[in-house]
Amino acid sequence: MNIEGGLHPLHWAERTPEKTAWIFEDHHTSYAHLASNALKGAQALRRMGLQTGDGVAIVAENHPDFLLMFWAAQLSGLYFTPISVQFQSDEVHYILDNCDAKLLVTTPLQQDKTEDAPQALTVDLHQWRELIANEPESLISDAAEGAEMLYSSGTTGRPKGIRHSQPGAALGSVSDLFKRRLALHHVNDEAIYLSTAPLYHSAPLRYNNMMHRSGGTTVIMPRFEAEESLRLIEAYKITHSQWVPTMFVRLLKLPEASRNAFNLESHRYAIHAAAPCPIPIKERMIEWWGPILHEYYSGTEGNGQTAIDSAQWLTHKGSVGSAIFGEVHITDDAGNELPKGRTGKVYFSGGPKFEYYKDPEKTAASFNQHGWSTLGDIGHLDEDGNLFLTDRASHMIISGGVNIYPREVEDVLVTHPLVQDAAVFGIPNEEFGEEVKAAVELIAGGNASAAELIAYCRERLAHLKCPKSIDFHDQLPRHQTGKLYKEGLKRPYWQHHQEPKR
Repeated sequence: MNIEGGLHPLHWAERTPEKTAWIFEDHHTSYAHLASNALKGAQALRRMGLQTGDGVAIVAENHPDFLLMFWAAQLSGLYFTPISVQFQSDEVHYILDNCDAKLLVTTPLQQDKTEDAPQALTVDLHQWRELIANEPESLISDAAEGAEMLYSSGTTGRPKGIRHSQPGAALGSVSDLFKRRLALHHVNDEAIYLSTAPLYHSAPLRYNNMMHRSGGTTVIMPRFEAEESLRLIEAYKITHSQWVPTMFVRLLKLPEASRNAFNLESHRYAIHAAAPCPIPIKERMIEWWGPILHEYYSGTEGNGQTAIDSAQWLTHKGSVGSAIFGEVHITDDAGNELPKGRTGKVYFSGGPKFEYYKDPEKTAASFNQHGWSTLGDIGHLDEDGNLFLTDRASHMIISGGVNIYPREVEDVLVTHPLVQDAAVFGIPNEEFGEEVKAAVELIAGGNASAAELIAYCRERLAHLKCPKSIDFHDQLPRHQTGKLYKEGLKRPYWQHHQEPKR
């Protein structure tokens, strides 16, 4: 089969048919099985009437057939839209209405959220193999690469559908950014990748895609459990893995005996992103795992990327690295570029264009007069061109005219031995406009007072940055990809006030 560059699982199904493509609990899927189901699945999708450029939406927890569905859609030249199972019914329906997918794929666990969906065609993922069993195992005549149509996590408003490539390219075609990521993390057919997060999120979906285009093997966790992730690294001799900082916090808060119980020698690339990692947390992870942590900063929009390895990070602590795709610029509110060391809005130039589907205003707001695009973050560049992120512009608190960035306070709180997770945000204050509020999740059995945690912050930060009060929660509303849903925490405090626009 003629596949451009060999970057496709069908290529590996011919070369190494019996090799395992992925492992899900006790379920092993070979490349031959992947190819067979992708070919049959594409035939079924055409029989259902889906043509190149149409869309499939999926609302499903991690499941052994999730990627079978993905590769069938990818082989059929379709847009593929995974939707977070953490979204509530109205959020799911918003995306189903917005994305214009013709087919909805779901599971029994998610059916309550998808009742009365606008899609006329629906499929139960658990019945997908049965549905395609009698389809021909041959390539459809118009096979072509599909494209992701992913939605932002919606932490500060409605999720935004992101399109930056069109379906229809020759099989094996991939973006320049995709190729750079392959080279950056030495992804090849010898890689064994631990997928720790939900497949409906962009990073795990894309890295599983990378591994299967490269002939590697992935081990997919149904859900993240700290000690289980260590066991899997030892059991399957994991070479590559992907994490978000909250997972590092949970790993470090395991009992020392648990942390030291597993052989992690095979582990060479611990890739992390989604949110900047607190410096003390990353220092401890490098001390434990060695210099194998590789961080990158990018977004679902794919408009640029920075990267940094452990050795570089240890001499530029707190940085998310220098640009490997596109060029980073820091600007003031008027779009003027700022010199090194000055804090402002982070923009990329030189990356591909993207659009927020059916939302030209938000698309236009993401680009400045130079044509540079932003994800909404604030930061600065050092003299070596390394990017340091401060926070998202929309999260900033202005108290008495002073800009306070919640991430700095959150990074301090999570280093307290009894704190599992923390969210910091602004609430109304008659005198100062806003004051700093913290919401905290303690470790199991932890017993810390608000006064104790406030004092802990005041020992480490300027007092004006520290929380004036703290609420305790059994569990914070954090997306499994590491992003905090602060809006629900803030809403009760702002319901009778006008929240400032950032």
